[in-house]
Amino acid sequence: MVTDHQKDYLTGLRTTLSVVLYPIQAAVDLPRSGGNWLKETFSSRQQLQEENASMRAQNLLLQSRLQKYDSLLAENNRLRELLDSSSKVNENVLIAEILSIDLEPFTRRIVINKGDVEGVFLEQPLLDANGVLGQVVSIGAFSSTAMLITDPSHALPVQSLRTGARAIAIGVATDNQLKLNHIPNNADIKIGDVLVTSGLGGRFPVGYPVGTITDFVIDPSQPFAKVSAKPTADIEHVREVLLVSNAPPTFNFDATIAEQPVEPDTISTESNNSNTDGESSNDEGSEQ
Repeated sequence: MVTDHQKDYLTGLRTTLSVVLYPIQAAVDLPRSGGNWLKETFSSRQQLQEENASMRAQNLLLQSRLQKYDSLLAENNRLRELLDSSSKVNENVLIAEILSIDLEPFTRRIVINKGDVEGVFLEQPLLDANGVLGQVVSIGAFSSTAMLITDPSHALPVQSLRTGARAIAIGVATDNQLKLNHIPNNADIKIGDVLVTSGLGGRFPVGYPVGTITDFVIDPSQPFAKVSAKPTADIEHVREVLLVSNAPPTFNFDATIAEQPVEPDTISTESNNSNTDGESSNDEGSEQ
């Protein structure tokens, strides 16, 4: 076990075992998926009409917000062109479903139904419809294991959306919360502040919601405050997740130069003229 932990000698064996165990995981998930199918099949006509009306209203609201988003995106692109800056590449996402949840009380890990065949890679970020969920820590051929942000061994660089102050959010498995360590007592933090990913470390894209500050306790006898946050993602009830693949941004280095350099021909001509002037003055002095 120690040798495998240091050198990862059994990675191939674990991948093979994941292929063998995948039918068992799918069979365990079969009653839930079958129950959902039966429920959807025998739903009443009135219930379907109510859901349809609700979805239409939600779709209308999202369409109105999308119109505003398009205008803001166009304005952002125009500003980037004015600043000679390249447009940011959108992230690629892959939808996956949760097969099982680790029931150990001091860890928070899940198994999803996407693996190496679908292009999943280690440390790939996981999101849901509300915010950041975690990252992939183990990959099989058809399934993968992900560590949630509430796992005690998970640390996520975040920043305050209001002030831009940076911190590290660490998971608290027992309460499904996050804690922010080494926050000074005089830090500009308020209950209700939204935390987003800062992008430091290069694993998580910038700007995704992580949590909301729920507790800020100052103890004068301690150098740091006790800060807690509630995850934005619906960790307890989520069924589908998004696997994000963030492409590296490209930059435009064709910046305009304020002062143009002097041409070499001009320098040589000016130096020759100065030498000629000096020689003529010396000749005039010698003639005098």
